[in-house]
Amino acid sequence: MNSDKAFVKPNDRTVMSNTGAPLDVIAASLRRERDRVGLSLSELAKRAGIAKSTLSQLESGSGNPSVETLWALGVALGVPFSRLVDPPTPRVRVIRAGEGPAIYSERAHYTATLLASCPPGARRDIYLLHLEPGPPRDSEPHMPGTVEHVIVSTGRMLAGPQTEPVELGPGDYLLYPGDIPHTAQALEPGTTAMLVSEHV
Repeated sequence: MNSDKAFVKPNDRTVMSNTGAPLDVIAASLRRERDRVGLSLSELAKRAGIAKSTLSQLESGSGNPSVETLWALGVALGVPFSRLVDPPTPRVRVIRAGEGPAIYSERAHYTATLLASCPPGARRDIYLLHLEPGPPRDSEPHMPGTVEHVIVSTGRMLAGPQTEPVELGPGDYLLYPGDIPHTAQALEPGTTAMLVSEHV
């Protein structure tokens, strides 16, 4: 890899902003994983095919890594891409449309926004939901360790823990524990959403 320039517009709200995470997340993840495998800066840079100075900048929380650079580093470290860019997740997390850790390609007009990484050994079931206004669909707790992900396609809905449901619109993402009582309720006719149920 001989270039680390990504297609980032100056006014975009992206992970490449110098004002905070996830550049900080990327830096901490790179240091953690490099220490874990016992590689020097020089050795990791060589394996990933990037300049040592580029890696040093990334580990210090500066630079502007492209998706290709981070993929190469993940391969060299033997970890999935998501482990380098995904911050620790709270039990309930909302990512509004247009937000989230967006990584831009250096080779194409392509943007990847990581909403959630899959833990090792987990299984995921994917559902397309169609909801209409009316009584909520309340669910009993699933097996311990279950988490659920919702991405709204059309309409608006309430979803999440019964004690703290979150209002969501098109493009919004929600993560919540599925091993506690939870709910889903349409706020507009013709609401559709993707539901991913993750079992560890």
